[in-house]
Amino acid sequence: MKALPRLIVTLPLIAALGACVGGEREKPQRRPTQTSGPVTPPVSPETRQCMATLGAQHAVFSPVADRYYGSGCSTVGTVKLSALNTDSTTVSVTNLGPVTCTTATPFAAWARFGVDRAAQQILGSRIISIETYGSYNCRNVAGTARRSGHATANAIDVSGFVLADGRRITVLEDWNGGTPAERRFLRVVHDSACKRFGTTLGPDYNSAHANHFHLEGDGAKFCR
Repeated sequence: MKALPRLIVTLPLIAALGACVGGEREKPQRRPTQTSGPVTPPVSPETRQCMATLGAQHAVFSPVADRYYGSGCSTVGTVKLSALNTDSTTVSVTNLGPVTCTTATPFAAWARFGVDRAAQQILGSRIISIETYGSYNCRNVAGTARRSGHATANAIDVSGFVLADGRRITVLEDWNGGTPAERRFLRVVHDSACKRFGTTLGPDYNSAHANHFHLEGDGAKFCR
């Protein structure tokens, strides 16, 4: 009978411990939080083939994750061009953001066969840099309510070229104001672009293009 008080004291303690253990088992487990970031859908077979072609042209580039910005603006199937390799030199490209692979591919061919070779034949020097005003820009065609090719990163605005001998040829200064050789060079590379891009616009199109060539891979076959 003397053991009975000890049993009475022990039973509440066991019950309390059981409640604690049960409480731990029922506590919901926290799931690890997911980090946010751009969604990268699977690359389409067409884009993979385009990137393979771009790589075969010895372009230095990296794929860019697809992004949709709304209001008809996006960067889908785009790449970041770091440099272009011509016959025997590497050409840098300035101020260029994401650009669709379908525009980057003719751009790489144009730089090698249309620009660099024309520079050698007409100006006696290779190019080492192509200067641009960029590619992606969520905006309309000037004076209209229609989205520009820049709104989907499908166009590049080229403003000038730097030669290995130090000369800098710009559309604004040299289309009409350059030497005869410089003017000829700019018209030859413009005509070459018309053969590779859907839409090619320059100073003779309107005043909005007085300082650059608009090169767009849209299949439109419009050259001005």
